[in-house]
Amino acid sequence: MKEDLIVTTNEPESVVIIGGGPAGLTAAWELVKDGSNAYDVTLLEESEEFGGIARTVKHDGNRMDIGGHRFFSKDERIMDWWQETLPLQGAPSYDDKKLGRDTHDLEPGEMDPEIEDKVMLKRHRVSRIYWNKHFLDYPISLSLDTLKAMGPKITMKAGFSYLKSMVHKLPEDNLENFYINRFGRVLYSMFFEGYTEKLWGRHPSVISADWGSQRVKGLSISEVLKNAVQKLMPKQRDNSEVETSLIEEFWYPKLGPGQLWETVKDNCEARGVKVKTDAKVVGVNRGADGRIASVLVRHSDGTQETLEADQFISSMPVKDLVEAMDTEQQPVPSDMRHIAEGLPYRDFVTVGLLVKHLKLKNTTDIPTLGNPPIVPDCWIYVQGPGYKVGRLQIFNNWSPYLVKDVDDTVWIGLEYFCEEGDEFWNMSDEDATKFAIHELTRMGVIAGPDDVLDSHRERVKKAYPAYFDTYDQMPELVEYLDSFGNLYCVGRNGQHRYNNMDHSMATSMEAVDNIRTHKTSKNNVWSVNTDKSYHESK
Repeated sequence: MKEDLIVTTNEPESVVIIGGGPAGLTAAWELVKDGSNAYDVTLLEESEEFGGIARTVKHDGNRMDIGGHRFFSKDERIMDWWQETLPLQGAPSYDDKKLGRDTHDLEPGEMDPEIEDKVMLKRHRVSRIYWNKHFLDYPISLSLDTLKAMGPKITMKAGFSYLKSMVHKLPEDNLENFYINRFGRVLYSMFFEGYTEKLWGRHPSVISADWGSQRVKGLSISEVLKNAVQKLMPKQRDNSEVETSLIEEFWYPKLGPGQLWETVKDNCEARGVKVKTDAKVVGVNRGADGRIASVLVRHSDGTQETLEADQFISSMPVKDLVEAMDTEQQPVPSDMRHIAEGLPYRDFVTVGLLVKHLKLKNTTDIPTLGNPPIVPDCWIYVQGPGYKVGRLQIFNNWSPYLVKDVDDTVWIGLEYFCEEGDEFWNMSDEDATKFAIHELTRMGVIAGPDDVLDSHRERVKKAYPAYFDTYDQMPELVEYLDSFGNLYCVGRNGQHRYNNMDHSMATSMEAVDNIRTHKTSKNNVWSVNTDKSYHESK
């Protein structure tokens, strides 16, 4: 990132940022990018890695993207921010060259990914659903393959069910009704009910519709059909015209999403940000004026330090933030403590398997690497019953540079949703790997254990903030947290909101703008990704 330096002699305002994920690092860079030295910034990261759930795990020459991260936003600020950090590719990537892909839309004069590492690739999204031994379009569409897989009887039922949902709307007081109103009860029961329960560990009928309004937005059968028709039209559409769940092209860092956040961290340090790793915030102290005065940081060797500041930006889980505030000398009100303690999360395990080849055949017209050519999917959503795995990632298709031997091996990630401390979470690496191999074999993705060359298991705590239990009381907790004046809660866990990466970044941009302009209200920080128009228009 290149910014003109501005020098000031004023005493800098001190800011402590909690968390080195997308939200925390965005806040840090926004504060220092102009080089004015107006802010003395300290960033605290509990682990030794950067990017949070958007980090990249390195294992024996292969790289694993935790959760899969498409770099796409309808917020031009975010797209420009990413491109300033990692320039777009200006020459074909390895697979572009080998497969003879059309590269007419590359950026002239920009970076060559075959030579440079700090480059953002342009990728085409292919995702499918695995259901009843069939691979269907994702999001679900009414393609010929889908209709053949469903059969005429189910297709008729689904069609009439959808027509009924168009004229008889259910009250959207839970996620189940939200889906039925958009897809009809039959398609809901086939493709949403079981998968949602697998994801959250709760039936959709007890989950707030807020999750659907923030994640699914305008997606429905009518939107899918509209998109399918418009794709046949000769006019080239801008991504701003397409529902986000239907976007087919995205950007992706050459070496995985963590590469971008490691670059941002380096840029921040070059501009004077003090970055502390192995720094877990265990205490948040208030001053006599009612504002946050300092945080208590504990390191893994048992040592502690107190950091004072004028402003505090927190991306740590709200549950943990309130717990850190609650001391014998400064107790948190019991009702606020109750809400925070009751906020639920879903934890996450990825099992990476390096295999010789896939049993699946590429029956599409999309050329792919591999010997034989692999399927073209970035993600495969496992929505059929009888499998614990929620989603598969094929890292070869995200970036050929994530895989050490991209021509002769396939690097697959199996994503499991669970709870910290449950049976699956507590499995040994060996048992979790055996479980994953067994599921892939039953699905017909690989022939069996002999195809597996290597494996790696990664666990992620509090990956997904959930929308049940005390979630409906979040507005009360927000009011309490905002009352301190100099505390800004940002990001997915900082706001207990299932934000995409770009939304998490936007919350930090709003928070920094408030600090710069001395704005009192934090409504703009909390309202990112709550208004449908925010998500659907640039």
